[in-house]
Amino acid sequence: MTAGIRLALGASALALATSVTARTQSEDPAIESAVAADYEAHLDELFVWFHENPELSFLETNTAARMAEEFRAAGLEVTVGVGGTGVVGMLRNGEGPLIMLRADMDALPLEERSGLPYASTVRQVREDGTEVPVMHACGHDAHMTSLVGTARQLSAMRDRWRGTIMFVAQPAEEIISGAPAMLEDGLYERFGKPDYALAYHAAAGVPVGTLSAAEGIQASSSDFMTIVVPGIGTHGAQPHLGRDPIYITSQIVVALQSIDSREVMPLAPVVVSVGSFHAGSNHNIIPDSAQLQLTVRANDEAVRAQALQAIERIVVNVARAHGMPEDRLPQITYGGGTPVTFNDPALARRLNTAMRDAFGEDAVVPFQQTHMAGEDFAYFTTAEQGVPGYYFGVGATLPEDIEAAANGGPPVAGHHSPLFRIDPQGTVTMGTRAMIAAVLELAPAE
Repeated sequence: MTAGIRLALGASALALATSVTARTQSEDPAIESAVAADYEAHLDELFVWFHENPELSFLETNTAARMAEEFRAAGLEVTVGVGGTGVVGMLRNGEGPLIMLRADMDALPLEERSGLPYASTVRQVREDGTEVPVMHACGHDAHMTSLVGTARQLSAMRDRWRGTIMFVAQPAEEIISGAPAMLEDGLYERFGKPDYALAYHAAAGVPVGTLSAAEGIQASSSDFMTIVVPGIGTHGAQPHLGRDPIYITSQIVVALQSIDSREVMPLAPVVVSVGSFHAGSNHNIIPDSAQLQLTVRANDEAVRAQALQAIERIVVNVARAHGMPEDRLPQITYGGGTPVTFNDPALARRLNTAMRDAFGEDAVVPFQQTHMAGEDFAYFTTAEQGVPGYYFGVGATLPEDIEAAANGGPPVAGHHSPLFRIDPQGTVTMGTRAMIAAVLELAPAE
């Protein structure tokens, strides 16, 4: 996820950390035992392999090959190269619903400093030719491992469910491009439109053994834009002879903050964040252009559209106000985006109840949105697609680490941090067991 799922921390997370080990579970103990045994025998090594061999968005060649290999070994019908490097595995088991289970594959351009014995040392050449360090700093290694574990278990317990499971290993979530790429490559036309689509995200800072899903908005929309602001270059001692793009662009940066504070209704969240501002080459030269890169987040599609329209209006008219001619107004390039991730309320209520039945009341904690991260899983479940979706968080941090942080110890590193680390066993096994529980609820044998 572009920023990960994170529940509220502090006293509430500490209480969860101390209570989760004491809950009473009604899950079939054979499933818990089988998943635990598979982790020890196979999934542990697989997680380490994924972590040690991260790959960037749309460059997940080796990762996709390993996923295809694992799917085939689990008895799935495998198709590769869907939407670039995407992999689809089909597990058919008689009449019943078609359920899509999705995991994302890509990593991030970060140099890992987690201190883990299996920390990534990988460097990869991007599509633009630059070489960068790469690490899994968002839990996608756990997501893939769980998806494989789920496939292995469901393949072995066909007497417990009926229907078809579509296992999707998706590229390029970090640049919110992989899901639309797979859909554009005919995912639903080639493999069938799912009756349900499910995915989860590891949640750093939340105790292992817990789950959380909203009955509505689970993640915000996310849009990226690049703005090139032309100027008229001149000597720094003669600014009146030109038009200073640094000054103009600075005015734009400030004016963009009026969208949240003065244009959008105060109870409707929206965030416009400028993450990059580049201009100039020397202390005494006013350059002839400047560049901004920014991201926009919202929890409502109408607000999202309002914010994007306001950005264009503000950018162009600030330049006009500073005397830029019509043929030298700023150019705005849209870098992609994703809609709001919205859990189907009826499906979320049904599966949240199933999770409580399987793992206990304390395991399913109330969802609280604490940030405006985006997630391209939303494309699979838009109103236009008509596929009910259930996207949930899985606790990924050991309770003792949360408690230590609350008592002044090392903080729990967030997603997209070079210090990011999770408890793989607790995350992978809970994610796997939760996916199995969902399938057994939605596609029971009887």
